[in-house]
Amino acid sequence: MNSPYARDIAHVLHPTTDLARHAREGAQIIVRGQGIHVYDLEGKAYIEGMAGLWCAALGFGEEELIAEAANAMRTLSFYHNFAGKAVLPVIDLAEKLKAMAPFPASKVFFANSGSEGNDTQVKLARYYNNARGKPAKKKIIARERGYHGVTAAAAALTGIAVFRDGFDVASGEVLHTDCPHYYRYGAPGESEAAFVARLAGNLEKLIAREGADTIAAFIAEPVMGGGGVIVPPAGYFEAVQRILKRNDILFIADEVICGFGRTGAMFGCETFGIVPDAMTVAKGLSSAHLPISAVLISEEIFARLLDHSETAGVFGHGFTYGGHPVCAAVALRNLELFEERDILGHVAAVAPHFQERLRAFAGHALIGDARGVGLMGAVEFVADKATRKQFAAPAGVAAYCVARCVDHGLITRTVAGDAVAFAPPLIITRSEIDEMFARFARALDDTERWVRATGLLP
Repeated sequence: MNSPYARDIAHVLHPTTDLARHAREGAQIIVRGQGIHVYDLEGKAYIEGMAGLWCAALGFGEEELIAEAANAMRTLSFYHNFAGKAVLPVIDLAEKLKAMAPFPASKVFFANSGSEGNDTQVKLARYYNNARGKPAKKKIIARERGYHGVTAAAAALTGIAVFRDGFDVASGEVLHTDCPHYYRYGAPGESEAAFVARLAGNLEKLIAREGADTIAAFIAEPVMGGGGVIVPPAGYFEAVQRILKRNDILFIADEVICGFGRTGAMFGCETFGIVPDAMTVAKGLSSAHLPISAVLISEEIFARLLDHSETAGVFGHGFTYGGHPVCAAVALRNLELFEERDILGHVAAVAPHFQERLRAFAGHALIGDARGVGLMGAVEFVADKATRKQFAAPAGVAAYCVARCVDHGLITRTVAGDAVAFAPPLIITRSEIDEMFARFARALDDTERWVRATGLLP
């Protein structure tokens, strides 16, 4: 039991993990990270092709953030923001986020994770409508294959079965509309514009059937991450926003993955022409050096909260560690580094090469679609390229490929739809992009040999 592998199996319940497989095979233990690389217990180096969990935007072990954390901890190791108390790093960070936001944000609320942020969004949307005398407006529209977290309300929003099945998630006031994945759900012969029109029509029908006076908000990621890196078709969000405005329904932008440069702009909303009423950010906010998330809301929403407080008194929501002074200081320094190092300029310089290398895999026998934007993308496995037929789920072709990637010194992960995703640290260079995809190509060839040997493909 002295082995860390054995102790991990004995003592740790791992998130989003095949528990039975972990009990048999154990974990890959990572002990160090630097730049775009991480190193395991045996000393092997890996390109971290997912920036951890889409989040290590400036890479691993950023010395400026380490120094900021140490200084902030010496200054004020902890204090809260409850009951009118405040800490300077939170004030500074809120001001910075408002200045950066892709919509006229009024106030910023801090939490610790994207899941907590999206839970907060659900509560605020309902609180807002109660405050303006519309207590029936409680339902939230999310999308199939959307990912919004795993806390109670966030899991109900999430449109991926594995995050809901077996947990008895209370989803009675959550509605799901279509996933805007043209490659997978476009009808035969249907143009992209017709696909958008059909999805917009379905959304309007859903609202009419449920009653606009019962729907508080619509939540969407600009690009679906865990749902398969689904880039929306042209005109999709324009159509959605028109429908929401007509029906007095808030638009909540989930920028947890897309925010802070991932799509090529500072926010995915800017990439796709979204002007939300509220927005959740996390992950890249601190480049994952410390846990922090933020909820930004419009003046209209805040004004109603303020009015309600006149009669209700205390605004009864908050987290002990929300707005932790050390996390806030690190996040603020992270955003300053984005500007000082022109990270957006760097992404603009290397993203076209990233997308070119990624999309070249569409020619491979196992890949039906290769898609992405900025420094994020995915390849989707198919058994038949012509019909887009997928492999049977138990085959686990994408999972097999991800395991082979580890053999070749690359860490990536599967996402919904039997796909493999890529979202490396934003600091990745052109030559490192080439090396990352060269390693993936070797793993993909291994996977093709396995698929043919097992008879999954002739």
